[in-house]
Amino acid sequence: MNFLQITSLLIVLAGAFGAINYLFLKLPSAIGILIVALLASFGVLGLDLIVPQLGIAETARGVILGIDFSDALLEGMLGLLLFAGALHVKLSDLKMQWRLVFLMATLGVALSTVIIGAAFSWMTGMPLLIALVFGSLISPTDPVAVLGVLREANLRKSLETKIAGESLFNDGVAYVVFLVLVGLAFPGDDHHGSGLADAAKLFVQEAIGGAVLGVVLGWLTFRVMRHIDDYSLEVLLTLGLAFGGYELAVWLHVSAPIMAVCAGLLIGDIGAKHGMSEETRKYVDAFWKLIDEILNAVLFLLIGFEVFAIAFETDYLMAGVASIFLALIARFAAVAVPVLILKPFRDFSAGVVPIMTWGGLKGGISVALALSLPDSEWKPLILTATYVVVIFSIVVQGLTIAPLANKVGREPDLM
Repeated sequence: MNFLQITSLLIVLAGAFGAINYLFLKLPSAIGILIVALLASFGVLGLDLIVPQLGIAETARGVILGIDFSDALLEGMLGLLLFAGALHVKLSDLKMQWRLVFLMATLGVALSTVIIGAAFSWMTGMPLLIALVFGSLISPTDPVAVLGVLREANLRKSLETKIAGESLFNDGVAYVVFLVLVGLAFPGDDHHGSGLADAAKLFVQEAIGGAVLGVVLGWLTFRVMRHIDDYSLEVLLTLGLAFGGYELAVWLHVSAPIMAVCAGLLIGDIGAKHGMSEETRKYVDAFWKLIDEILNAVLFLLIGFEVFAIAFETDYLMAGVASIFLALIARFAAVAVPVLILKPFRDFSAGVVPIMTWGGLKGGISVALALSLPDSEWKPLILTATYVVVIFSIVVQGLTIAPLANKVGREPDLM
């Protein structure tokens, strides 16, 4: 199948599964599409067991594996999704919460990576460096899933800013940590450097370079938009910034996710206030909300179909179930430690730790990073464990975070 045929099939299925969810399941859109895709996938696998001569599962597996999920997300959809998410986080709100967001996106990611990596190595016998790679790819939270459930939970603005800001930035930081660890764990891989010196250089280049590029490109786009009063052209400029900036970051070998977040924050706040008319703001918001919803639907559809790529071996599945608890413990540490560090200087309500722990949903980026790993004896285990954690996170945590937030997050706004 060519690119256009694959794209058409995914959009048709996303629309069909979305309609099934809307009419029957009535779950949040993305989660509903994921569940319908999972049921369809297991239905195909079950039918293949009953009537093996049909070969439906092999055909479906060939089509799904023919779609490079890792490239499609990491070099395509992710930039647009992060840019769209960052557009709706105001710098003024983020400035009030920047200390906690910064600590969780840096120290929190590091703690989570080490805790999961060390425990997974002990549990499976996997070499520590490779287990740390698993820890880094399962640590980032999914801003798309997180922002979706936050809208339904109707949380206080301060708590919503913490969770949204942290999820946007820890994606980029965790991706850089992942690249560094892959370079150390797989020194023969052509795409990554090796050694501590190369790792340190890569981290600085990716993280700081991505932030600088995002701010520069966002500022240049804003300056151009100030002299234009044409909403269709200004929407096109934001699309060019998201697409072109992301690809430029990839070409320059700086963090494209961090670039997308920084550019989106600048355009969504300064650009919206000083570079757009009221009409343009409405069209830009509506356009990027629609892009967000469409890509979100396709992404979660693909996650549901990636069940064809995992290894259904008992040991792998058991390791995946155990990894759910590891991920939650690590997430708790990633939230609680920064809160404890800042507690002498400010007050936090009791709900911040449980809500941010349970609301740290894993998503497509974890699956994409697992699929992008160099082939090795440990890759099937990592991929299966990652998939189990992601499915649990999206379905179970995603469906219960709103009730939890409504129950424990209604105290006076001390945060």
